[in-house]
Amino acid sequence: MIIDDGILFRQAEEKDTGTLVALYDQAARWMVRQGIEQWKPGEKDSAHFVEKMRQGEVWLASDDDGHAVGAYELWWSDEDAWGVQPPVAGYVHRLMVERESAPVGAGRRLLEHAERRIARAGLERARLDCVSTNPRLLAYYQGAGYRVVGEFPHKEAKDGRVYGVILLEKRLDRLTLV
Repeated sequence: MIIDDGILFRQAEEKDTGTLVALYDQAARWMVRQGIEQWKPGEKDSAHFVEKMRQGEVWLASDDDGHAVGAYELWWSDEDAWGVQPPVAGYVHRLMVERESAPVGAGRRLLEHAERRIARAGLERARLDCVSTNPRLLAYYQGAGYRVVGEFPHKEAKDGRVYGVILLEKRLDRLTLV
C-alpha cells in the first residue's frame, strides 16, 4: 500500500471488482450526461477487471476512510492501438475518478502514480490514448505533460464499433520517481 498525500494506492484484487465496475459505470454515466461518446454504462464487468489484473496491473485509490476515489489500469503493451512496440513504455487505461467524493486533483494524482510505477519498472515513457471526439480529455492529458504522437483512426471495440483514438505519450525521467 502506498500513501500519497491522503490518497492510499494499492493493487486491486479480485474482491475489488465490484468497486471497479461501479467506478467505471459512474464515470460512463457522467460521460453520457456530458454528451461525451466514449464509455457506456455496463460495458465493463468483473471479468474485464480480473483479466486486466492478470495481464498487467489495476490500481485502486482510496481516501483515509477507505472509500474508493479512483482507479486505473496499467498495461505493459497495447498492440491494439499502438501496434508492436519495443518495451519502452507503460500504457495507462481507464483512469477513473469518483466525482462525488474524490479530492480535487485526484485524477492528476492517479496519473502521476501510474507514471511513477512505469518509471520504477525502468521504462522511459508513459502512453495513453483518448477517443478523437473528446477534446476535453485531450486537453486534460496535454495539461499533464502528454504530447500527441499520432492518431489511430480505426480502433475496433469488442462490439465491432470502429472509432478513432489520439495517441499521447510523456517522457519520464528520474524526477518521476520522487
